[in-house]
Amino acid sequence: MHQNASTFLDNSEKKATNLIHRQTINFNIGKYNTAVKAGKQQFTDLNTARERAKNIKWRALEHLDKHLEEFESNFTRRGGKVIWAENSQQVLDEILAICKAKQCKSIVKSKSMATEEVHLNHFLAKHDIECVETDLGEYIQQLDNEPPYHIVTPAMHKSKEDVAKLFAEKLGTPPDLTPQEMTLIAREKLRQKYLDAEIGITGANFIIADIGGVAVTENEGNARLSTAFPKTHIVLVGIEKMLPSINDLALFWPLLATYGTGQQVTVYNSIFSGPRQEHETDGPEEMYVILMDNGRTNILQDTEARESLYCIRCGSCLNACPVYKNIGGHSYGTTYSGPIGSVITPHLQGMESFMHLSYASSLCGNCTEVCPVRINVHELLLHNRHKAVEENHTSGGEKMSWFGWKQASLSRRMMNLVGGNTKNFFMKRFFAGAWGDDRDLPVFAPKSFNQLWKERKK
Repeated sequence: MHQNASTFLDNSEKKATNLIHRQTINFNIGKYNTAVKAGKQQFTDLNTARERAKNIKWRALEHLDKHLEEFESNFTRRGGKVIWAENSQQVLDEILAICKAKQCKSIVKSKSMATEEVHLNHFLAKHDIECVETDLGEYIQQLDNEPPYHIVTPAMHKSKEDVAKLFAEKLGTPPDLTPQEMTLIAREKLRQKYLDAEIGITGANFIIADIGGVAVTENEGNARLSTAFPKTHIVLVGIEKMLPSINDLALFWPLLATYGTGQQVTVYNSIFSGPRQEHETDGPEEMYVILMDNGRTNILQDTEARESLYCIRCGSCLNACPVYKNIGGHSYGTTYSGPIGSVITPHLQGMESFMHLSYASSLCGNCTEVCPVRINVHELLLHNRHKAVEENHTSGGEKMSWFGWKQASLSRRMMNLVGGNTKNFFMKRFFAGAWGDDRDLPVFAPKSFNQLWKERKK
């Protein structure tokens, strides 16, 4: 067993038996489910909207090379600069080069899973550059020295009491603050950071080919502040975030808002199409967009897995997944957790190292059911399992065991050769470890139904 798989199983077992953690998560997801149900009412035909969104993403990815070149052409025409990065190291090197050129010592960053993917904060800290998270959930996680717990809601696993205790420890505030008071404290701490920062960094929810624009949607306004005050704006975005036309936002922004938070549309929706122009009063003097591959073309060349790149990072499959709701986001040990993370991570970081994530699913199909762009998530998990076997990432003993199990299961005569006690011994001998200490193994009856039926017919 790979070390990553062993660590995942250990962490999962600890979280699954932590009743306080499960209570917090189910409470927060319950509130999410109520909001999403109301948000969906804005669509007169939700299934058609989802199908249209899937078709748009299909077209965007089938012609991704042309759309990326179109984006670059339109963006650079307005004075922006595009950087192409094949892997995480190239991303980090390019950002560091910009920081050195600007003599940067302070950065403000809005929420971005792409920057989490390359571990940007840790990298910049090693070079004595402060990078402050300005999204409240990310700010909480940064104070606690933890990665995001959830794609959309980084601190979902924390109760308001947990956050109050954290603020008291890190910021010296009273330990009984209300959520409103804590928000005001965070705002006070962050306000000066916007003014002092030389560079602002954001991700992108979408990049738009026909106008060369970067679309960012948020609820706190921190992304706008992170791009308005610093003289330099850097966008780090995966190449799969492409939309062909600005007109597509009329569909994707409401879908993302509804499935992400239950809103009809988020509070702040911005489109950045380059640095400040002569007639404009605010905005950065320079703007860079780093188009990151970092394994995405591995997914693109897999015609079955390619569908996973349609993902708009709404987090709805995480909230629907019974496994995620029991083991939590940190147990996965990856940037992208939950069902969609289990699909894409083996392709991004190596099938051998992360194939175990594709087995961390009940295959109930709820992830597919709730996906706003109709990705067949549970089928892609099966695809990864097949791929792991075909690429010989599983052991010979495991293959032989499953081959024997298959032969026996396909033959009623073989199944009847041994009684229930022998079958129970086999289960304890080979499956007790995988089943876990907190669940009782299934118990075989002394005689099978087939045997009892034959006896009755005599």
